[in-house]
Parts: sequence; structure tokens; C-alpha cells
Amino acid sequence: MNPRITLATTRRVLDQLRADHRTVALILVVPALLLSLLWWVYDGAPIFDRLAVTMLGILPMVVMFLVTSVAMLRERTSGTLERLLTTPMHRADLLLGYAVAFTLMAILQATVLWAVSRWLLGVQTRGPVGWLLLIAAASAAVGVAMGLLASAFARTEFQAVQFMPLVIVPQLFLCGLLVAREAMPQLLQWAANVLPLSYAVEGLRAVGSQTDPSADAVRDALVLAGFALVALTLAAVSMPRKTR
Repeated sequence: MNPRITLATTRRVLDQLRADHRTVALILVVPALLLSLLWWVYDGAPIFDRLAVTMLGILPMVVMFLVTSVAMLRERTSGTLERLLTTPMHRADLLLGYAVAFTLMAILQATVLWAVSRWLLGVQTRGPVGWLLLIAAASAAVGVAMGLLASAFARTEFQAVQFMPLVIVPQLFLCGLLVAREAMPQLLQWAANVLPLSYAVEGLRAVGSQTDPSADAVRDALVLAGFALVALTLAAVSMPRKTR
């Protein structure tokens, strides 16, 4: 890998995003609107605070998976990826540049979500906001990495979107959002323990309920980072040059 090429890729992706107002709105505005809709559904009931904290990890992962899988597929179908790989750029440089660019957007996304939840919706957390943003960004980074990996196996944008029910929806069911993981059948608990969203929800709940969540937050953030690294490595190995 070449850090200069990676940095150049990150700048190129950020420039493309800056010119794509609809994608920026999808990343920054839509999650905040969805969180506000959830507040309206619960009419500000106390349970909303617990759900809102977990949504700060769930929404970034879902949105980043969708955006990055489609964006990388466009690079292939347009022939951009094939042209780029005729230069000294390695697949790893390209994917890492994408990951860095979208993770930076994810940090901004998490900040917007936290500001909306705290100052407009009145959500309170016992732990420091820094831990909350760290886990939210790590969760989004996993979404980016999984999106890049999924795009390697898709030939059209529609196929890329079809991976969402396969990759994201089972995690929503098993992460502990609907039913506590400890109350699930043993087989489902084992499955939940190897899914990244479970650790995002667990870490965010620790931040929401503990004044010093540092031990849990560090552990869960490192686990999420490990998931992201593995997914990026697999994407680098499996990514084709183009889609016919």
C-alpha cells in the first residue's frame, strides 16, 4: 500500500461526495429525520432514550452499507476502477481510501445524530459523548467495509441493494434491539456473538447507562474495528476490476 495514493483516493471520494448533494443528505439528514420519526412514534416516552442511543450505532451502519456498496459498484460499471488499477494504485489503496473518506463522513453523521438527539429530542446519556461518537463511528466503519465487500459480488446497483436484507436485517433482529440477547435461544446467542451490530448496541448501551463506560466502550470499539479490518481485507482480495 502507498499512503500517498490512499490519501489521494480519500480526497477524490470526498470531492465527489461534496458535489453529490443527495448522497450527503442521505448520510447527514435522513438518519436524523428517522430518529425524529421514532421519537414521534413513542411520543417522547422514557423508552425512547434507550432506543435512541442504540440508533446512533444502527443507523450509521445501515446508511454507510447502502452508500458505499452502490458507490463502489459505480466505480466498476463506469470503468473508473479498471482505469485506476492500471496505475500504481493497489486495490487496498482504493478500498482504504474509500473507508477513510466514508468514515470521516460517518463521524460527521454521528455528530449530527448526537446533536439532534441531545438538543432537539432531549436524549440523556450518563457516559461521555466522546465514547458515544467513537462507537458510532466504528459501527459506521463496519458498514463501510461490509458495503465494499458486498459490492465485490454484485453486478448491478440493484444487486448491491439486495445484499442489505441478507447482511443487515439479521443483525437488526439479533443485536438485542428487539429481544435481549440473553433471552434468545442458545443457537441465536452464538450467532449474535459473531455479528458486529451486537457490539455496537452493547457499547452504546454501556455509554447510555454508565458514568464510566471506558472498559466496555474500548472493548466493543476494538471488536468493531476488527470486523471492519477483516471485511476490508476480504474486499481487497475479492474485488474484480470491472463489471461486465
